[in-house]
Amino acid sequence: MIAMKRRSIVTALTLLIACSTLRDAPEVRSSPPNILFVFTDDHASHAISAYGSVINTTPNIDRLAREGMLFQNCFVGNSICAPARATILTGKHSHLNGVIDNGVRFDGEQMTFPKLLQAAGYQTAMIGKWHLKTDPTGFDHWEVLNGQGPYYNPKMRSAAGQREHVGYTTDVITDLALEWLETGRDEEKPFLLMYQHKAPHREWAPGPEHLDLYDGETLPEPADLFDDYAGRGSAAPQQEMTIEHHLSQRDLKFKPPGNLTDEQLAAWEAAYGPKNADFEKAALEGADLVRWKYQRYIKDYLRCIASVDDNLGRVLEYLDETGLADDTIVVYSSDQGFYLGDHGWYDKRWMYEESFRTPLIVRWPGVTEPGSVDEHLVQNIDFAETFLDAAGVDAPGEMQGESLVPLLRGDEPEAWRDSLYYHYHEFPAVHMVNRHYGVRTERYKLMRFYQLDEWEMYDLRQDPDELRSVYDDPAYAEVASELKQELNRLRELYRDGTSE
Repeated sequence: MIAMKRRSIVTALTLLIACSTLRDAPEVRSSPPNILFVFTDDHASHAISAYGSVINTTPNIDRLAREGMLFQNCFVGNSICAPARATILTGKHSHLNGVIDNGVRFDGEQMTFPKLLQAAGYQTAMIGKWHLKTDPTGFDHWEVLNGQGPYYNPKMRSAAGQREHVGYTTDVITDLALEWLETGRDEEKPFLLMYQHKAPHREWAPGPEHLDLYDGETLPEPADLFDDYAGRGSAAPQQEMTIEHHLSQRDLKFKPPGNLTDEQLAAWEAAYGPKNADFEKAALEGADLVRWKYQRYIKDYLRCIASVDDNLGRVLEYLDETGLADDTIVVYSSDQGFYLGDHGWYDKRWMYEESFRTPLIVRWPGVTEPGSVDEHLVQNIDFAETFLDAAGVDAPGEMQGESLVPLLRGDEPEAWRDSLYYHYHEFPAVHMVNRHYGVRTERYKLMRFYQLDEWEMYDLRQDPDELRSVYDDPAYAEVASELKQELNRLRELYRDGTSE
């Protein structure tokens, strides 16, 4: 009898442990997950509170981080709009997908991950900023901005033609995305929705609900707002993207957007008229003028992000209310980072950290541990293969990335990359950033400005703001030699034979 009782106790404990284990184990799914790709333009990770921003809060993006995984070290291969988009679609670096700069038309005949998902039974949609000059391919439904698109009252084109919308573009894009989710999709199929914003791209025109956000506040300045570029080569001083000299009248809101309705223009003038009058009275000069321009720029930039975050909240709420949240992977990212006064700049393009790095947050219920943080070196060439792997679709050999699914599951891959490759091509062009390529490891970065025949190298552990190149420092000679070898290896691996 005692033995039987012991066996019963052991059996009960075994069942209890088994049930607990099952509750903690990843959910076994009978169908592929939906994929919602939320993509912004020029959203720096240091303007997201989940990444430690000291200048703004992003509660809905932060919610994704709490409920999913935040990637601390996600980077791009070419820090500019169209090339980043082509890389994500194809899983290939710019020199292979053909879009090396913003002037090139994307070849929609080449293989993309939406085409492969579509062939595997996914319903696919692209809504928002496309910016690749040709019509989207691989999508059952698409409605996209013409080129860059305006911040207000956008015209958007689709397979059925063009239509005009009235309203703030961030809101309009969200309305269209929710409309497709509600009435445009086949509920019997898994979906891919690429929900892509114009914001917070230049000229940083805030939405009507955020025109007065941060009024009366003085936001913190970056420590290198007045960077003199000493300690580096000749490339950094030659650009045309400083807050001091290169912001336009429209950037600074002395001129409103050109396509406002009477009501929108009245709200705009009510918000900016008094501010501009106060500025004229102050007659600022020198460092005081730079500081004023920085405050005007950064507040408008963050106001645009506030609209993005609010609209993301609308979409997340819809997923919750409809029961789609549990079966949908939500990914938040941007086409690259951005300078928020860092080095005295706005814009992107450089391999310096602020524009090289991009946000990546992934929520995958039942698979990814909530609140997790990943430190591996990942890149936007990985996105396509990740989406395919999550859907159970094989990636073609021509793709150059790695699936992030093992990382999202919390696994430690036996071998993961320990270096990243970068190549910026657009010169001479707007902002005049010289062409360069380079390699980044966990600690070091080596860049070659090949038209200038100059090298720069940074010890990111000792100099995270990249204020002093150590390329010519004898103490780093061995490191420089190793990095050059690694750079050559990556150029061969990724088949970048671009001539210098």
